[in-house]
Amino acid sequence: MKEFFRVMYRYIMPYKKYMIGSLMFNLLSAVLNVFSFISLIPMLQLLFGIDQNRYEFIPWGADGMSAKDILVNNLYWFTTEIMDTYGASTTLLFIGIFLVVATLLKTGCYFASVGIMVPMRTGIVRDIRTSVYHKIISLPLSFFSDERKGDIIARMSGDVGEIENSITGSLDMLIKNPILLVCYFGVLIYTSWQLTLFTVIVLPLMAWVMGSIGRKLKRQSLDAQNKWSETMSQLEETLGGMRIVKAFTAEHKMCRRFDECTDEFRQASNKVAIRQASAHPVSEFLGTCLIVLVLWYGGTLIFSAHSPIDAPTFIFYMVILYSIIQPLKDLSRASYNIPKGMASVERVNKILNAPNPIRDSEHPQHLDSLKDKIEFKDISFSYNGKTEVLRGVNLTVRRGQTIALVGQSGSGKSTLVDLLPRYHDVTGGEIRIDGTDVKDIYISDLRGLIGNVNQEAILFNDTFFNNIAFGVEHATMEEVIAAARIANAHDFIMESEAGYNTKVGDRGCRLSGGQRQRISIARAILKNPAILILDEATSALDTESERLVQEALERLMKTRTTIAIAHRLSTIRNADEICVLYEGRIVERGTHEQLLARGGYYKRLNDMQQL
Repeated sequence: MKEFFRVMYRYIMPYKKYMIGSLMFNLLSAVLNVFSFISLIPMLQLLFGIDQNRYEFIPWGADGMSAKDILVNNLYWFTTEIMDTYGASTTLLFIGIFLVVATLLKTGCYFASVGIMVPMRTGIVRDIRTSVYHKIISLPLSFFSDERKGDIIARMSGDVGEIENSITGSLDMLIKNPILLVCYFGVLIYTSWQLTLFTVIVLPLMAWVMGSIGRKLKRQSLDAQNKWSETMSQLEETLGGMRIVKAFTAEHKMCRRFDECTDEFRQASNKVAIRQASAHPVSEFLGTCLIVLVLWYGGTLIFSAHSPIDAPTFIFYMVILYSIIQPLKDLSRASYNIPKGMASVERVNKILNAPNPIRDSEHPQHLDSLKDKIEFKDISFSYNGKTEVLRGVNLTVRRGQTIALVGQSGSGKSTLVDLLPRYHDVTGGEIRIDGTDVKDIYISDLRGLIGNVNQEAILFNDTFFNNIAFGVEHATMEEVIAAARIANAHDFIMESEAGYNTKVGDRGCRLSGGQRQRISIARAILKNPAILILDEATSALDTESERLVQEALERLMKTRTTIAIAHRLSTIRNADEICVLYEGRIVERGTHEQLLARGGYYKRLNDMQQL
């Protein structure tokens, strides 16, 4: 429960005015409820002849009498006066009207207490969801290499939905029921402290039974949510790899895997649902046991020679005690729901509490341009802290130069360029831009200097215009068209049904590979970065598309400092320097002609591509 209150405090504070309003209305509702019971029973006693005494009005503040005795006496007197004046039938009507008005006020206050909680509940859920999304946006790329996208989606959807249903849905119970219980127990203690003491002795045993069931529910709920994440991950993988599934006629295999996931989720959900369904019958049974025990003990007191309570008062006591049962049931239901929701909170917190090592330093510096050079000094890097991907890399890229990185897959080329915009931080050495360590530069400034064109062109399910203008505030149509013309993309954009307002589909699925890549290049052109990173930008294209993309890249590279990763050596012949990486080290460097003349690793790569 400590974790529950920590979570609630974090998200409730912006909505404390709603909570205060709910507390006030719940307190008023409880007082009206108790008052209607207190006033109704003595009136009915007189009405139906249970009490034959004659009462006289006693002035308020009379000596030797408590306020309670004066109030009860005067209520009895007022009821007898009405009966004498209007008769029993009319008096019964008045009592009914009084009860209706009291109930209207009570239910009105209850409705207000619930209604005022709605903005608070929906606001908390919105805040949790936006906190998770903002945290996801801020986390480094290394976090997503360790997590499945389907699992993250499940936490954003299923787990946050479970928090809404289980925890925020229990907030009104947690606010209303303690107030009712305090009011009711206050009345019970005032009516008979002996019976109330007996009740308090019995209650902890019942609370322990309910708590033991709730603790097991949290463990089962966590297991069920994990199974749900596996199901969502399976769906996400299927949608992403549908082409391969069809190509290898693996539909039945994927269906079997998904059926296994859903069966495991069903079994885990069954355990949770069965245990949750036991909340009402268990609380009903325990409540009945409580009533029977109090009825037995109260009857024993009444039958004793010196009873501290009379029969009518005992009836009133039992009415109030029975009224406590419903708040106790609600609290027991909340005690089931909250552990169930806390399992989801635990999974959501795995994202919210995930460490983010990529952050601005204590005193970061601004950087708005590249004036001299980029320096990689004795760089080493490891993803897992054990195996080094890069070892002792030294490289200087001067302003306006084009530096090419070549080598076998897994040699560390992409890792090296990912260190420059701080997608990861180096584990050894340092990277400097104009003499300033990249760790001492504002991340937004650093990445603002860099433009990326990757092997896989990442497009969003939006229009051509918005994909090209992505990340560039207030871009005009003229600027977007100019960037598209340079990228050889304007013609095929204008051939689409709505021109620049045509949607490209999910991840650009309505476009060919070359078209997607040219949109990606247009996006980089519009950003106008000082440093350009090309990560195998043409390796997945056919010859015609490669020619068009290469033309666009050459226009883009003319006035920029470029670091290009290439498998096709023909695309980097004109680079100012070519660095050959092998197992995390630069083993050769020089121009195309120099490396060929050396007859080393680069020449072997070139000869294999010629073949």
